[in-house]
Amino acid sequence: MKVEQAKQIASKAIEQLSEALERGHSETLRNYLAAMAKFHRYSLHNLILIVSQRPDATRVAGFHTWKQLGRNVKKGAKGIMILAPVVLRKRTEEVPLEEDQSKAAVSFRVVYVFDQVDTEGEPISELGSAHGDPAGYTEKLKQFVAQRGIQIEYSDAIYPAQGQCSPAKIILLPGQSPAEEYATLAHEAAHLCGVTTYVVK
Repeated sequence: MKVEQAKQIASKAIEQLSEALERGHSETLRNYLAAMAKFHRYSLHNLILIVSQRPDATRVAGFHTWKQLGRNVKKGAKGIMILAPVVLRKRTEEVPLEEDQSKAAVSFRVVYVFDQVDTEGEPISELGSAHGDPAGYTEKLKQFVAQRGIQIEYSDAIYPAQGQCSPAKIILLPGQSPAEEYATLAHEAAHLCGVTTYVVK
């Protein structure tokens, strides 16, 4: 029953998104794209479930995952319903038990995840965030990129991405901190210049 309820929530959210786009309201789509950047490990179906139930969610995980991270879900916190795959093993009757060749059939069950605001405990590490002052290294990296005939531009149109590259061009999201801009530029330069590590000397 809960699986059907989750499917109904997702279907209604997709219908609302479709209606919003037909009316020319792209804000709903922008919200989903921003959520995709935050919850990239979740399927599109579960992403829709998360956003439709908790549009303000910033970081979600299951009860046991939060425990492993040194945090506890607060008493009374309302979970966000998502679907988790379940692998069922079926034995082929024609094959003797000792030679059983199992076939995996996928089913789904409802599980709950919780937003970080519904937890307490150890501070959450900010993986993937850049801090500090790159000083003149950003300019040196820009020179490195320019010497290879790559143009650098700034545009809000790439949001929620921080950077984007196409042949001979890198686009950066304006308004990033100096450390974030350097990290984003280095990442995009690695794509275009074919380098995995670049240390400015």
